[in-house]
Parts: sequence; C-alpha cells; structure tokens
Amino acid sequence: EVQLQASGGGLVKPGGSLRLSCAVSNIRLDYWVISWFRQAPGKEREWVSCINPADSSPETADSVKGRVTISRDSAKNTVYFEMDMLKPEDSAVYLCAAKYGPYLTGSGHCRGYMDYWGKGTLVTVSS
Repeated sequence: EVQLQASGGGLVKPGGSLRLSCAVSNIRLDYWVISWFRQAPGKEREWVSCINPADSSPETADSVKGRVTISRDSAKNTVYFEMDMLKPEDSAVYLCAAKYGPYLTGSGHCRGYMDYWGKGTLVTVSS
C-alpha cells in the first residue's frame, strides 16, 4: 500500500520559515513525482511545488517562487519542502501527493491528477 505522510506544520511568525517533510512508503522517488499542494479555508487547493523523479528537478508555482526549496532524500524516502519569508496568506493545510512518471519533467503534470494523496499538515502564520 502506498502511503504519504506530511509533517512539520505548526505556528510560525510572519517572516519566519518552515520545513515540511513528506515521508513516502512503497514507492521509489526516482520513479514518482512528488507534489506539494496547499488549501486555505474557503479557498481552492493550490499547487505550490514538485520534484521530478528522473533528475530531481524542482518546479515551483509563480506565487511562491523565490521562497521555496524542494528536495528529496531517496535513502530516507522523504521529500522536503522549505519556505521562507512566510506571510499570513501562506497559512493553509499543506499536502503532498504522488504521481507515477519516471520520465516526467517540467511542471505541467505536477498540478493535475495525482495517484496518491497524503493527509496534510497545518501551517499557521501569525504573530
């Protein structure tokens, strides 16, 4: 059974930073795209970043570009999502999701249908 578990959320002050982890089970990160999405109360789910399987190339949404770093540790089967200069509007439930695609590159495939979803982790940016 494929499982994804996001963790690392919490309360962060504006201007601060966060590091979220997505621990995956029963898939290989060099075959699967891992995307991060977020959903704030009353808003649609928004794609924020992904990492591609073949070459670990990162892709980031324009809305957060310059503030996000995504990386992976294949030995730990974990993808990391880091964001700095946090703003109150970054408050949301952050979710990770996986799509099979060993040869996928670019970002178009990162934001559409995903094969598996994990439960999210809540990030609240507030003073």
